Amino acid sequence: MNKPLTGSQLIGAYARGDFLFANARQTILAQGVSAELSETDPVLLADSVTKALAESEIPMAVGVLPFDTSAGTLRPGHLVIPRTLHRAGPVLESFAREVLAPPTTVTPVPSPERHLVAVANAVAALRDRNLRKVVLARALDLEFADRVRSERIVRNLAKDNPRDYTYAAALPDSRTIVGATPELLLAKEGLRVVSHPHAGTMPRSADPVADRANGEALLASEKNHIEHAAVTEALVETLRPFCRSLDVPAEPRLVSTPAVWHLGTTITGELLDRDITALRLAAALHPTPAICGTPTDAARSLVGELEPFDRGYYAGAVGWVDADGDGEWAVAIRCAEVADTSMRLYAGGGIVPASDPQTELDETSAKFQTLLRAMGLDLPQ
Repeated sequence: MNKPLTGSQLIGAYARGDFLFANARQTILAQGVSAELSETDPVLLADSVTKALAESEIPMAVGVLPFDTSAGTLRPGHLVIPRTLHRAGPVLESFAREVLAPPTTVTPVPSPERHLVAVANAVAALRDRNLRKVVLARALDLEFADRVRSERIVRNLAKDNPRDYTYAAALPDSRTIVGATPELLLAKEGLRVVSHPHAGTMPRSADPVADRANGEALLASEKNHIEHAAVTEALVETLRPFCRSLDVPAEPRLVSTPAVWHLGTTITGELLDRDITALRLAAALHPTPAICGTPTDAARSLVGELEPFDRGYYAGAVGWVDADGDGEWAVAIRCAEVADTSMRLYAGGGIVPASDPQTELDETSAKFQTLLRAMGLDLPQ
């Protein structure tokens, strides 16, 4: 009898084009495509996936939702039912760090100076348009002499971020999104539902005293608590009609990644209907104020005005749903979209009326470190 594969072996077996989703509880590797489902309306997509899984020998669909799921969007949600599916426990074994070649060019989009202006304009727009919060992102475009080895990035991400969600998924345009996110959009098992939003950020420090002070400052920050409350309140409001009961802690707690401190709140609930799927719930919640802003439509419009790029699948959702409707969807942040010899890294931050442009710029620089560390790079940002 063959010995079951471990989480580390699944990470090691990943190749570009596969789907990988690894966290502190389990590792999923899906390979090949037996059915492909794409739809710009995420609710219709959820219905199509449910029907396809009812007829499939493989009891799971995996994939991504784009950032923009509003009517008229050109980017579809994209899921596949794989040909082979492997599940194992978490990545417990240690493995060697993979080495990547440095890029030949690095281009910030927008420049740091223009991002400062965008944040200042966002703060003014919040007051003028009566918005509570908007999230602004920036990018780093990297060009390489040779093909980007996303497999190496994924293994380094899993090594660096064992408590987070390391993921890789093929996109409809032949790119691959890879990342390690701390943020759970939605997990469903039977009648139980969990969401773990993050909002409010401070950088980590190699100095233990400064690092502890940063965490304490975040926990005491009124500005960051306001930003976090906008997210949790919106999630609770959206989940409430689906739930018999909800448990929402009165205060967030500190959550750490290797790069940053966050404020996080674990929201749990009991669903009214066992048959509603994890993908359908994820479609209802996405995009949250953690990656878009609030009110949603006005914030998304402002993002389109102030960001000089299409987010694509950055700040979307990545995950899986099975034939029972259970599943897990994480927020697709701390990520990069990888092409053949190039990649684009993303980092964003929540802007509220009390935001300071330089602090917001520094926050995005700290968030870039998740990917840059995984690539072994120290780059100007």
